[in-house]
Amino acid sequence: MDQIQHKYVTVQGLKLHVADIGTGPNVVPKPDSGPSRPTVADTDSPTRLPQPEKTSSHDLINDLLGILDALAIPKVFLIGKDFGARPAYLFALLHPEKVLGVVTMGVPYRPPQTRSPYDKSLPEGFYINRWREPGRAEADFGRLDAKTVVRNVYILFSRSELPIAAENQEIMDMVDSSTPLPPWFTEEDLEAYGKLYEKSGFQTALQMPYRASTDDLGTSESIVKVPVRSFVPDLGDCISAGKEHIFVQEQSPELVNELILTFLRKYV
Repeated sequence: MDQIQHKYVTVQGLKLHVADIGTGPNVVPKPDSGPSRPTVADTDSPTRLPQPEKTSSHDLINDLLGILDALAIPKVFLIGKDFGARPAYLFALLHPEKVLGVVTMGVPYRPPQTRSPYDKSLPEGFYINRWREPGRAEADFGRLDAKTVVRNVYILFSRSELPIAAENQEIMDMVDSSTPLPPWFTEEDLEAYGKLYEKSGFQTALQMPYRASTDDLGTSESIVKVPVRSFVPDLGDCISAGKEHIFVQEQSPELVNELILTFLRKYV
């Protein structure tokens, strides 16, 4: 079996970790196996110095562009999950000459500078509304160590319902400390993630995507008036994974890998 190759690329003053394996068309990030060259780039870095609170979609897009240029990669398939779907789509919009195709999980395409049509109907205690408010999540998370914050997030988002706090309740208060981790998330996973966020903090993770979700990318403002197929050429199948939730790639890795590989085989 091929060995994962680790390297570092400096882009915009950041030292970014890149891991890749195999040969063939490049995919960012990777499925676990397949007829491609998976490349995982930590473009959504946990922190950006010296002003992580000013991180924007521009930064993530330019990070990826810089990595591709540094590694002399002409074109890639992009894979984005949940809030990672937006940077993947925006990169394809701004740099179509670099993109072979896009796979997203959890979040469909919507034009730049627009918010979800559901935003105005969401209650005040909805986690996105809370985490968009500068300082609120920082105060909430700051009562706990980083490992406990990560633990609570995985417990909350493995449930069938998304977190909505009561008026006088914070998001972290919604988790009973005796609740076990979901079976597909190990203590080793938690330890590794906790160490990363202990070092970096959560500032950039809150800025991107919650507080920079409609930052100006220099594209003309659009309003969704027609189906997504009118925006996305060659739109493939939209597949429901069933009972899986926000961490679908961790909960059902075999299913996700096979769906991604099926898509890639059509174009490789």
